[in-house]
Amino acid sequence: MSDHAESTARLLPHSAPDDSGARLFLHSVRRMGVGGLGDAQAVSMLIGTFGLSFRRPLILLRALMAELARASHQSIMIAPSCCCRMTIAESMLLRATVFSGEQPRLAHELLCNLCGIDSAIGVLSSAQALSQAFADLGRPIELS
Repeated sequence: MSDHAESTARLLPHSAPDDSGARLFLHSVRRMGVGGLGDAQAVSMLIGTFGLSFRRPLILLRALMAELARASHQSIMIAPSCCCRMTIAESMLLRATVFSGEQPRLAHELLCNLCGIDSAIGVLSSAQALSQAFADLGRPIELS
C-alpha cells in the first residue's frame, strides 16, 4: 500500500453508511460543518427529503451542530461532503445519534469522548431530538 493510501485509510477508517437516513444525516453535518448553520445545500437536501416537514429536522440539526461547537474542547474532524468514507469523529457522532434513544449512556460516553468533555448532556439531548425527528418523518438514522 502506498504512503498516500495508508494516510487516507488512517484519516478515513470507516465506510460511509448505506442507510438513507444516516447518509442524509452525515451529508447534512458535513455541509453545515463547512458552510455554517445556514448552508443552503443542507437545507435543500432536507427540503427534498422531508418536503414541507423539513423545518423540525433542520432546526434540530442546527441545534446539534451549535451545541457541538459550544461544548467541544477539541476539534471534530469532518471529511468533504463528497467523500465515501468517514472520519473517526463522524463515526462517533453517527453512532451516538443512533444509540441516543435506546442506549443513552453509551451515546453520552461517545459524545463525551468526541468532544473531550466530562458531561455532554446538551449534545445528547440534541442528538436524541434529531434522531426522533428523522424517525418520525420516515428516515430513521440507523447503522447498516
